[in-house]
Amino acid sequence: MRTGFSFSLKRLLGITSAKQKVARSTGIPTTKQGRKLKTGKATSDLLSGKDVGKNLKTIAAMKAIDLLTEKAKKK
Repeated sequence: MRTGFSFSLKRLLGITSAKQKVARSTGIPTTKQGRKLKTGKATSDLLSGKDVGKNLKTIAAMKAIDLLTEKAKKK
């Protein structure tokens, strides 16, 4: 087993870095699990009455992204 050496084509092409920059600037996670966690927190905040407008927008954005990614995978 080699240690200290790994290769990733995505990192070489800069895809990983680009995804991280987009996620940080928009505040929307690029992973399915991240979106799920953020939606869950926004939902619990919404139910407790914290910043209702912001949380509704967050939930709507996460659900829209999930629907779009599901449709893209089906094609």
